Amino acid sequence: MTIPAITPSQVRCMLILRDEIALLDLRHEAVFASGHPLFAANMAAGRIALEAATRLPRKDVPIVLYDAGEGLVAQAADRFKDLGYTDVRQLEGGLEAWRTAGYELFQDVNSYAKAFGELVESRRHTPSLPADEVAALIASKANVAILDVRRFDEYATMNIPGSVSVPGAELVLRAGGIAPDPATTIIVNCAGRTRSIIGTQSLINAGVANRVVALRNGTIGWTLAKQELEHGADRRGGIGPSEGAQARAREVAYRAGVKHVSAEEAMVLTAQSHRTLYRFDVRDADEYATGHIAGFRHYPGGQLVQEIDMAAPVRGARLLLTDDRGVRADMTASWLAQMGWEVYVLEGGYDRALELGPPQVLPRPDPSHRYRRPYEGTDVDAGAMQAYLDWEYGLVEQLRRDGTHGFFVI
Repeated sequence: MTIPAITPSQVRCMLILRDEIALLDLRHEAVFASGHPLFAANMAAGRIALEAATRLPRKDVPIVLYDAGEGLVAQAADRFKDLGYTDVRQLEGGLEAWRTAGYELFQDVNSYAKAFGELVESRRHTPSLPADEVAALIASKANVAILDVRRFDEYATMNIPGSVSVPGAELVLRAGGIAPDPATTIIVNCAGRTRSIIGTQSLINAGVANRVVALRNGTIGWTLAKQELEHGADRRGGIGPSEGAQARAREVAYRAGVKHVSAEEAMVLTAQSHRTLYRFDVRDADEYATGHIAGFRHYPGGQLVQEIDMAAPVRGARLLLTDDRGVRADMTASWLAQMGWEVYVLEGGYDRALELGPPQVLPRPDPSHRYRRPYEGTDVDAGAMQAYLDWEYGLVEQLRRDGTHGFFVI
């Protein structure tokens, strides 16, 4: 079978024009992380049958495949054709042609979300404190609340002593319950930089009365400063008083250009088969399991912002978010809109029959094929951690050189 080809410059043009395109890197994640175009998504050739239906819901979406000379494209194209995909092309010359054309290659995973986070800090001057200063505040029993915005399993593995787990999209909803005193300084942390920047700026954007700062460089910075981490913690932030949170979150979403739609309007979006529509329920997994709107996939909001390339590999697609309280969907949508997505939030929909059951989770890849993030686990490799931070600090300049992102910051 002859696979139609598309040049790197044509792909770049589609990205700049925000045409729909799934630019898929067929290598294993560990190799993908060594270098790829900004908006490429990783779908290892051996996982196409597992992932395609979930990650590529429209069968006639433009798909562009590439590798780095491993010979993966032909077989992958056959697999997509067998699954019913009708617009499958290959990147002419593969990854080397992209490089030869002078286009940027980005390292790591979730690269464009991380680059966006750096752009937010650069544009908004998101406040942060170094690890030693935060440690001194803890030691002096200062009036602080430390909110960890990672997934709960990451938090339980290792956390800043005394911190509380509040996964990212929950911050605006739950901060008032954890820090009801406006004099309390809220310190937001993740493992590295991105989620703490986005979390801190979320609270600032939503106008909370407290002073809000990020823990600079997260648990990586804490470890490099030779501070001790806690392990096995189980502190979760409850919702508590959150007066005005819904209105504040909606205002933030409005400023970012997010549109709210009714159930009937959402049906019109869903019926437009010429466009890819991803539908995400951004609440936590337990809430989703006890009742969710049919057709919505679970993806907690904080992780969705960080992992949008994994959740929605079709750049230029539409996103429709739902949340029975509104706050999490609005805050998540506000960030995705700033990242160049056409985003909608569904109003209501929970007053009718709901589906029950836990989230559907894609099988994990073979550990040997997975890229191990420098901030994962409890091993301390100071050199790898510092190199990771240095890479993140250089992302704003790399975005400028690449020139395809279309991000804005409110």
